[in-house]
Amino acid sequence: MTTVGLAAVDEAVDPADEWREQVHIAVTTYFDLLAVDPMLTVAWSRDLAGLGPAGVAVQQEGVDRYAELVLRISRGEAMRRAGVRPMSADLAVMLVAGINAMVVRAIERGDDDLSGLAPIAVHLVIAALNP
Repeated sequence: MTTVGLAAVDEAVDPADEWREQVHIAVTTYFDLLAVDPMLTVAWSRDLAGLGPAGVAVQQEGVDRYAELVLRISRGEAMRRAGVRPMSADLAVMLVAGINAMVVRAIERGDDDLSGLAPIAVHLVIAALNP
């Protein structure tokens, strides 16, 4: 995903919203962005690594940047008030990479309608954060 996509997810989330609503908005915004060009998501996930160390570095940077966004959202004031546990960087990376793998798998199987995956991803993130 691009810097523009990252900014769109970040801007969509209101830190004053209830924590589950923040998760819902962040994840659905992300899926809305993926739906614009699903094959770009596959290329980013599969083809970058084929470009060698530079491609792998770009791919890892993208995952890390989304994981940092997840961390920032998960450590917000509304999250703390709700008793949400601070998330580790490793868990944030696992969530981002796992959601991405689920999306790529669906696209590669011919499912270009990603809307059915968003609720699964929302459920996963809420379960990971649940106080």
